[in-house]
Amino acid sequence: MEQLRRSDYDFELPKELIAQTPLSDRSSSRLLVLHKQTGEYEHRTFRDIKEYLHPGDCLVLNNTKVIPARLMGVKADTGAVIEVLLLKRRSDDVWETLVKPGKKARPGTVISFGDGLITGTVTEIVEEGNRLIRFTYEGVWEEALDRLGEMPLPPYITHKLEDKNRYQTVYAKYEGSAAAPTAGLHFTKDLLAELEEAGIELAYVTLHVGLGTFRPVKEENLLDHHMHSEFYEITEEAAQKINCAKQSGNRVVCVGTTSCRTIESAADENGQIKACSGDTEIFIYPGYRFKVLDALITNFHLPESTLIMLVSALAGREQVLAAYREAVKERYRFFSFGDAMLIL
Repeated sequence: MEQLRRSDYDFELPKELIAQTPLSDRSSSRLLVLHKQTGEYEHRTFRDIKEYLHPGDCLVLNNTKVIPARLMGVKADTGAVIEVLLLKRRSDDVWETLVKPGKKARPGTVISFGDGLITGTVTEIVEEGNRLIRFTYEGVWEEALDRLGEMPLPPYITHKLEDKNRYQTVYAKYEGSAAAPTAGLHFTKDLLAELEEAGIELAYVTLHVGLGTFRPVKEENLLDHHMHSEFYEITEEAAQKINCAKQSGNRVVCVGTTSCRTIESAADENGQIKACSGDTEIFIYPGYRFKVLDALITNFHLPESTLIMLVSALAGREQVLAAYREAVKERYRFFSFGDAMLIL
């Protein structure tokens, strides 16, 4: 059971190292480079990433867009305050949601947002106590949501986000996420253009990040943990770029764990990818054999999270935890708005 216990992925993190705000220049964050074969580190700046990528390498980026999914409303009958977090669109106007406090949101409950600009009716209670809510609204849904909704920042970020766009990647395109694919927050349009000019292929895939990304692993035995499903899509163009890199002996470098989970979900046993879409519940932890991914750009993750387990599957648990200790010692910034890691 070594490496399959949740507690094997714990580490000490001083609270002051949890980044509360993004840097003014996205690409100026720090970059810890971990060479997985030797365990050696380098301390660099994120824009130095281009020195580690070679012509013909394929950089895989998740172009999902975060929706302002947190809505504050009141019960129509009592005026009690209710918080609703949009998790997944079930049909045009029906969403699976997380409601606080849940006890006040029984089926039939009507919730008013923005003095009735949006109205929600709880229709059903589904797994884990989530609520299905049918929404009615004035005008266009996206515009109403943009007016009333707030970015669903992780619970460890207590500061208010001044600019909503700083919790989006510069290449965010398709709306549907309840959380940002945060490894991509370090890229600027200029840096991406430089990489393309240097002969690096950019392949865009889509995975809509669900709230499960914040949910801690509760079971001590990892084999008992159930991942939440998330929708992904890979286009024909992206599949061809990824396959071409592999066939040419070049590397596939994923930006973030979401891009990694997308391509590993879609690949066949030979590491080939076809254009496809669907839902994935893939859980990657040590013992997993990567079919496509060669290297990973990622942020620093929460203790005992599925994300630190994925990173450990790539570089080894002990090496990853040693790298995290090094990052703490060097006062790196952690989590969503924090610094980055490159695992080669």
